[in-house]
Amino acid sequence: IGSKAVKSVTSWLMQRPQFNAGDETALFVSNRGKRISTRNVHQRLQNWCQSKGVAEHVHPHMLRHSFASHLLESSQDLRAVQELLGHANISTTQIYTHLNFQHLADVYDQTHPRAKKRPE
Repeated sequence: IGSKAVKSVTSWLMQRPQFNAGDETALFVSNRGKRISTRNVHQRLQNWCQSKGVAEHVHPHMLRHSFASHLLESSQDLRAVQELLGHANISTTQIYTHLNFQHLADVYDQTHPRAKKRPE
């Protein structure tokens, strides 16, 4: 993870004990000291996007998908992406190589002068 994320998590870990309700092991807890739910994460992301004027429906899995696509595009290291996503099978991660190729094909179709079909 990046240095900004490390700094943020470190800061949170110093504040977390005042919110922890007993023996909760989750990294992120609510103001009641309990593990935050999937729905809570989704709602917080949705609220943040609305406050920033993002019109598109954004969900946590979209962030995960974007992360994987950008990482694969920049590093080309399929095994590293597999490990970071926690995929047990490399074939699950290979889906992103198809998406990466599709993006390249779309750019080609939009920009290359010979990509356009000639009328017959």
